[in-house]
Amino acid sequence: MKLLVTGGAGFIGSHFVRRILDADDVEQVTVLDALTYAGSTGNLGQAFLNPRLEFVVGDVCDAALVDDLMARHTAVVHLAAESHVDRSFTTTGTFVTTNVIGTQTLADAAMRHGVEKFVHVSTDEVYGPLLEGKATEDYPLRPTVPYAASKAASDLVALSYWQTYGAPVCVTRSSNNYGPCQHPEKIIPLFVTRLLRGEQVTLHDRGQHVRNWLHVADNCAGVELVLRQGAPGEVYNIGGGTDLSCKELAGELLRLCDADWDQVTYIPDRLSNDVRYAMDWSKLAGLGYQPTRDFAAGLEETADWYRRNHDRWAPLTRNFAATRPRVTLGTVREPQHV
Repeated sequence: MKLLVTGGAGFIGSHFVRRILDADDVEQVTVLDALTYAGSTGNLGQAFLNPRLEFVVGDVCDAALVDDLMARHTAVVHLAAESHVDRSFTTTGTFVTTNVIGTQTLADAAMRHGVEKFVHVSTDEVYGPLLEGKATEDYPLRPTVPYAASKAASDLVALSYWQTYGAPVCVTRSSNNYGPCQHPEKIIPLFVTRLLRGEQVTLHDRGQHVRNWLHVADNCAGVELVLRQGAPGEVYNIGGGTDLSCKELAGELLRLCDADWDQVTYIPDRLSNDVRYAMDWSKLAGLGYQPTRDFAAGLEETADWYRRNHDRWAPLTRNFAATRPRVTLGTVREPQHV
C-alpha cells in the first residue's frame, strides 16, 4: 500500500501516521499538511525520520499538487481540516474552503487516478444535538455551527463521488478525541494547561453539555479498520466507552491536576452549544472494532504528558489566534519541536 495522509502533522493525523508506519504492508506514507497553527512535524516524533515517510508542505486545495501526489498512491486517508468550533464563528470562509473545497479537490484527484480506497475522516457533530438515543450512520445530518456544517457538507461531497463515479469512498465519524499532543485550544488540554499554571478555567452555563470521549489511539484503530475493510459508499461511526458532562470532565481534570473548584468559573452559555452528542457504533463493531483504552487511565496519561512536556505546549498558548504560517508549497520542512 502506498498511502497519502492529509493533515498528518495534526493531532489525530500524527497518531495515525505513527500507527500505520508499523504495518508491514505499507510501502510508503506521504503526509500532505499545510502546517497551520494546529500542525507540527514535532507531533510525528521519530516517525518523521522514517525512510518510508515523505512529508510535503502544501494545501489540500492546491489541485496541481494534489493531482501530482495522488498519481503516486493507492489509498488516501483524509484528515486535513479546520476543526475548532470557536474559530469557525469568526473565520467561517476558511472552514468552508478547507473542509469542503479541499475534500472535493482530493476526491476528484482520487477518482481520476483510480485509488483503491479513500477514507474521509469526519465528526459526530454533523448529527447535531440528540436529547436522547444515539445516531446511527443513516441519521439525518443536522449541524448547528459553521464547523459542523462544513464537515457535513464535506461528507456529502465525498460520498457523492461514490454515488456518481463509483470512487471507493468511506466516511468515518468519531466522537470527541483526546490524548497526548492535542493543541491546547481543545477542552482537555486547555483545562490541563491552565490548571497546571494555577489559572481559571470556564464552564458554559452549568457544565451540563454531554460528550462521548474517545482516545485518539482507538480512533486511529477504527480509521485503519475502515481503510482495510470498510465497504465503499459506507459511513462508520467511531465511538468510545465514556459519556461525561463537561462538569464531570472538569472534576476529573481538577483531581488529576491537584486543583480545586475555586479555579472554575461559570459563564453564560453560547448560542448553538449542543447539549448532547451520542452515536451508535455497532456497525463498525461488526468489523471487529472495540475501543481498548480505559478512559481514566487515558486521561491520566494525557494530563501527565502535558505536565512533562511544557516546552511543547507553552508556546502555543501565547496566541491562540495565530495566523497561518507562510509556507512554500510542495517542500519538506525540518521537524519543529514546539
